[in-house]
Amino acid sequence: MANESVISVVDSEVKLEVKPENESAVNPQANAVVDEVSNNGYELVHSKSPLFYDLYERKAELKHQTHYCPGCGHGVVHKLIAEALQDLGLQDKTIFVSPVGCSVFAYYYFDVGNVQVAHGRAPASATGIKRSCPDKIVISYQGDGDLAAIGTAEIVHAANRGEKITVFFVNNGIYGMTGGQMAPTTLVGQKSTTSPWGRRPSNEGFPLHMAELLATLEAPAYIERVALSDNKNIMKARRAIRKALEIQRDGAGFSFVEILSPCPTIWSKDPVEARRWVLDKMTPTFPLNVFRDRRPEMPAGTEPPQRPIADVLGITAKAGAADTSKRKHAHHFRDVKIKIAGFGGQGVLLLGQLLIEMGMREGLEVSWLPSYGPEMRSGSAHCHVCLSNERIGSPLISHPDVLVAMNEYSLRKFAHEVVSGGIILYNGASLPADFYAPEVQVVSIPAAEMADKLGSTKATNIVLMGALLEETHCLAPGTALSVLEDKVKKLDLLEIDRKALTAGRLFIDEQAHIGAVSQPDGFA
Repeated sequence: MANESVISVVDSEVKLEVKPENESAVNPQANAVVDEVSNNGYELVHSKSPLFYDLYERKAELKHQTHYCPGCGHGVVHKLIAEALQDLGLQDKTIFVSPVGCSVFAYYYFDVGNVQVAHGRAPASATGIKRSCPDKIVISYQGDGDLAAIGTAEIVHAANRGEKITVFFVNNGIYGMTGGQMAPTTLVGQKSTTSPWGRRPSNEGFPLHMAELLATLEAPAYIERVALSDNKNIMKARRAIRKALEIQRDGAGFSFVEILSPCPTIWSKDPVEARRWVLDKMTPTFPLNVFRDRRPEMPAGTEPPQRPIADVLGITAKAGAADTSKRKHAHHFRDVKIKIAGFGGQGVLLLGQLLIEMGMREGLEVSWLPSYGPEMRSGSAHCHVCLSNERIGSPLISHPDVLVAMNEYSLRKFAHEVVSGGIILYNGASLPADFYAPEVQVVSIPAAEMADKLGSTKATNIVLMGALLEETHCLAPGTALSVLEDKVKKLDLLEIDRKALTAGRLFIDEQAHIGAVSQPDGFA
């Protein structure tokens, strides 16, 4: 007689209890099944994937809810991806790239590497991540408004290059997160908040068929469209998702799975009706099919070079060089905000870059935000530099602690922004006669003249850097010297920069405050 089985649901797990009617009469094959049953008599059939976090962080009033509406297809797709990654043993190698839209919530659920990017830019970001980390599994997870609208160029060119990434395209034919606007894949006649009379080809154009569009390209290895309309098609989607990941794992090329998905809330349908609508209405316009399944043949010698990031950026440690990352320097501040301003060609932006490189080598959090006009030279330029012992919330600096003004225009334009008790380092022998800056310390340094005497006015910014370091003690001069030695390739200019750095420091120590004129607030 057949064994009696009972299904039990416990703590979101589905378990199958197998009860042999007569244990002595059970055949050896059935015994094998019974051996797999746990001691308490239950066999685990379905459970929460270990690819998901144990706890989904949400606001207190929402902690018992997922981000997705009841019947939303994203939850199903999440589960299928998690199962595939688990079965293939790829969890620790996976980097998930999520853009704007409902797809952005993926990083709350997947316990893998997560990168959140700007609207539509997931394929471009995934390209950079995959090229810099070729041994990782990089997934771009996008919705139709994201991939087929603002991100059309990114997905087309990533596919055309044959980037070895996997793209999961969740197509529900509508903008879900932002309130139901018409998407590039909205069906003809389908109403939305921006097409209240229904999509009209003569006015809004026809729906975009992304799978067919990408299949016209030479480079993609695998392209398939599946649907979350019923159990049979969900199983086909499961196989497609797994295959797309296997293709990337094997280094075969670009893989793309378009998933027709229900959006009950925006469609104003219950979950069952929404799934039926996927099958009845969406699949006639977007037929389910494998549009590409072959390994593309790339011309020999055309593979992009694969080099570690350190080599590309030129930051590989030199043999025998001291480990600057272990250098100790006392940072007696929470953060220092610096604005550097002048004309293009004075080394304004370069000075900021040198400072953040020094900060990184001393273990600080750093940010650098440039601002400049279209002119190559003589145009206004400035940059914001933040050095901090804590995480930096924004690179924008409204009120700097230090202003390095490399010309009179910048001095007059930005002096009022400096915080009370702050410092202004001015590139000039003296301040303009009518300049008045209460409650700040102003130091005039003839940096350009000093650099010219040393052999090159190009070193003006280095003179000011030496003065800045000596006046604020925010960074170590030794770190500055090591950065210059790594960045300046011309030996004659490096020697001038060394002297300029020392000259700026000595000016502060020996000349800056001699004969200083007191201001009404007592600062010189």
